[in-house]
Amino acid sequence: MNHTRSIKKSEVSQAWFLVDAKGVRLGKLASETAKLLLGKHKVTRAENMITGDAVVVINASEVDVHTRKLSQKKYYKHSGYIGGLKEESLEELLKTNPTRVIETAIKGMLPKTKLGRAIAKNLYVYAGDEHKHEAQQPSKLEIK
Repeated sequence: MNHTRSIKKSEVSQAWFLVDAKGVRLGKLASETAKLLLGKHKVTRAENMITGDAVVVINASEVDVHTRKLSQKKYYKHSGYIGGLKEESLEELLKTNPTRVIETAIKGMLPKTKLGRAIAKNLYVYAGDEHKHEAQQPSKLEIK
């Protein structure tokens, strides 16, 4: 007789991955990173707890985007006041805040729940080569 076995928190181990965004398409980077954050690559995956790994993304400013997307894709934010809608193109946002582009793309692929927001805290995005997570010794992951 087969029994369904529940995964316990003590059985889940968290690894660290280092992903270089240089020359990688934005969508491909976001989907592969979201899989790592959700823990879809693990046998010990559970829907009700954080079983995924922590991911450090470097070189966010050098991510590859189709030339048409640079002008067509828009990011919106609203202040909450009348007339407070701000619109920014992908090209402008990549110049001013490239980490937000990648964070937004990855968070859009995570669940829109409390658990999804908790999982998103395991994502660290940096515009350049430098990051402050050398102590965790992240494994380098190649995305093509």
